[in-house]
Amino acid sequence: MKWVTRSRVHVDRVACPWLIKRFVDTQAEFIFVARSMVQETANREGAIPFDTGPVELGHKDGHCTFVTIINHYKLQEPALALLAEVVDAADTNRLDENPYAHGLEAIAVGFGMKFPDDYENLEHQFIVYDALYNFFKLQVSKK
Repeated sequence: MKWVTRSRVHVDRVACPWLIKRFVDTQAEFIFVARSMVQETANREGAIPFDTGPVELGHKDGHCTFVTIINHYKLQEPALALLAEVVDAADTNRLDENPYAHGLEAIAVGFGMKFPDDYENLEHQFIVYDALYNFFKLQVSKK
């Protein structure tokens, strides 16, 4: 399936493709376009729009799109829930609500500067999300 969102990825627009590829659609293809082109591109390509404007898979009830996708696809893995708290705090500018949120924001800024191409950025940042997910799996297993 094709998925489309705004270009210039940052926290949520990196976390969501990672989540989609790992837990929703392993064959996902992502398209990044200007905000004004998302709906037109979705219609033309038959793509699912996410993290932009008034779409089904966008920010809801003060939470980021990562949380919306987890809820929409009923993903109930405990480590994902912990990762979602970090992504949500970092993406919704509530950095002080989670001890890892400032770090995730810093990583997103740094990767954005080093890899301005959205596809290259995702390629490099997915390993960060894999590592965080594994960290939270370890935390869950200790409980």
